[in-house]
Amino acid sequence: MLKQVAEGVHIHQSEFLQSNAIVVQGQTGVLLIDPGITGDEMADLANDLHQLGQPVVAGFSTHPHWDHLLWHAKFGEAPRYSTARCAADIRDLLLQADWKTQVTEMLPPDISDQIPLDDLFGQITGLPAETTQIPWDGPQVRIIEHQAHAPGHATLLIKKGGVLVAGDLLSDILIPFLELDAVDPIKDYLTALQLIEDVADDVKVVIPGHGSVGGAEQVRARIEQDRAYLQSLRDGGGSDDPRLLAPLNKDWLPGVHNWQSQQLAQTRAHNGTPETLSAEG
Repeated sequence: MLKQVAEGVHIHQSEFLQSNAIVVQGQTGVLLIDPGITGDEMADLANDLHQLGQPVVAGFSTHPHWDHLLWHAKFGEAPRYSTARCAADIRDLLLQADWKTQVTEMLPPDISDQIPLDDLFGQITGLPAETTQIPWDGPQVRIIEHQAHAPGHATLLIKKGGVLVAGDLLSDILIPFLELDAVDPIKDYLTALQLIEDVADDVKVVIPGHGSVGGAEQVRARIEQDRAYLQSLRDGGGSDDPRLLAPLNKDWLPGVHNWQSQQLAQTRAHNGTPETLSAEG
């Protein structure tokens, strides 16, 4: 079911980790961002759009993780975009003969048979590196690229209405998940938060990839919560973040926190130096 969160902007929320698909209305149809999780959910979304007379004219994936690369035939053959680095990352995966096995291992077991890993998975076109806006006939959508959480992650700012599509940042239910293969994952994440903070005055609505939609007052609050977690994690803490104790997460999210903490500690021990922190820390 579509829910309006701003003028011309709707979300469709999945039961899986409160995943948000974003629908932005344009002149001749809609831009569909991170469209959903299960096949049935995406089919329902396609049917809702059909009933509204709104074809999908463009798609966008905020980053190269499986739950942001899905598509359904009912959405049609609209061009699907991402940053160049994001597209390169998923292209490298799809070139591997066992890519489907690799992705299947990441899926939640209770719904894995409902998630379509077909020929439409990950079929995205990377925009040229200098591109700062999504090319389509609707409201201006600014691309803010960074390396937090995943290579070539894009946070999007819809100028009309001041809507920030945060991708997998600024969640009220999940702690920051780091790209631990990066040279300095905490610095990358802090840099991304600073880029978002630089446009915070223009934001009236924030839509995380997972969690609740927030108003203008939530933007800086979520930035500060993520920043505090990262700074504490750098120093070996972070276990007091309230999101770790939420009923939805308490059985598994503390394990993610502990794993991240262990991986960072091993990296520091291997390098023999403390992990660096950006100027914002």
